Amino acid sequence: MAQNAFRNFRVFPPGTGIIHQVHLEHIARVVMTEDLGPNERLAYFDTVVGMDSHTTMINGLGVVGWGVGGVEAEAALLGQPIAVLPPQVIGVHLYGKPRPGVTATDIVLYVTETLRKYNVVDKFVEFFGEGVKELPVPDRATIANMAPEYGATTGLFPVDEQTLAYLRLTGRDEWLISLVERYFMEQGVFGSPKEGDVEYSQVINIDLSAIEPSLAGPSLPWQRRSLSDVPKSLEPVIEDRNKKRNISGRKKVVIELDGKKVELEDGFVAIAAITSCTNTSNPYLLMASGLVAKKAVELGVSPPPYVKTVLAPGSRVVEEYLRRSGLLQYLEKIGFYITGFGCMVCIGNTGPLPEPVVKAIRENDLVAAAVLSGNRNFEGRIHQTSGLITWPHHPWSWFTH
Repeated sequence: MAQNAFRNFRVFPPGTGIIHQVHLEHIARVVMTEDLGPNERLAYFDTVVGMDSHTTMINGLGVVGWGVGGVEAEAALLGQPIAVLPPQVIGVHLYGKPRPGVTATDIVLYVTETLRKYNVVDKFVEFFGEGVKELPVPDRATIANMAPEYGATTGLFPVDEQTLAYLRLTGRDEWLISLVERYFMEQGVFGSPKEGDVEYSQVINIDLSAIEPSLAGPSLPWQRRSLSDVPKSLEPVIEDRNKKRNISGRKKVVIELDGKKVELEDGFVAIAAITSCTNTSNPYLLMASGLVAKKAVELGVSPPPYVKTVLAPGSRVVEEYLRRSGLLQYLEKIGFYITGFGCMVCIGNTGPLPEPVVKAIRENDLVAAAVLSGNRNFEGRIHQTSGLITWPHHPWSWFTH
């Protein structure tokens, strides 16, 4: 009824997926059109405001968008303008090429760590330079989606050949793809500016070839650590906990789970989750997770029984390509069944852990960890059992009682 009552209004029912990902894969047009009369049509830039901070994902497709409050969003819905102060625009010059094995997750953690040092809060960020062409739209969307974590209002990428390829990949009409290319060329903004082409308030340089595989944590999205530093980074957490427990070393507890004795030690992984729009919008990352699962099955490797496993894609498209590729079956064989299409663990909707595990954490003040692909690993966010000390993206999340 709502769709029939309002012009240009569509409803996506619950269970469809995270709206940012649905927007990227289906809704956004990059160039909007409006009929003005017989044989006359107006074309203009696609823009969006949304009531979620991660509305910025669409910046990866070259559409300017950011999160606002409910009043502002309703005003825009009813055709009223939204007033904003002219922002400073920070140019992020990307150059070089990512090394083999470096994913969009690694890049976004590096970008987040770097931009927070420059205080880009309330500023518009635009990515430019020769390095932009090395990033397909899913990788750009991953970086743009983390704008709230590096503090910017937007993280905009240009419209170029990669944009056209993504529109074609996701089944947009050919007439729209041709319109996008022609419109942006006519406006003089097709492709990535070169260094010096645009005058920015400030320019920050990032060498993509210098980025290495990493995680974020233990409790903030911008606490980036290289993979080699992760094991030793747990020690200060345990040492701090030991001051309260009045012990030394790692605490170990034996529990009974499904009729078997299981040993839990400080630092054990209690949750492993593929979740949130930041990474589940990226088919390269999701296919990679499926290939890892396939290799694990072939080697006979599976998670211990005390690990809570969650697969919560951002849209039904993910389920479709994982199933068609034959990889979903391997994820399921190691416990990653699709639990729904949404944020899930990223917003604390993990579901219950096994009661013996919860009891062991609470009664023994154990340090437990969660490894997740979410973008919010603040303390207490991942699971109610904890006062969570966390990690996101390849991320993991420490969480404790």
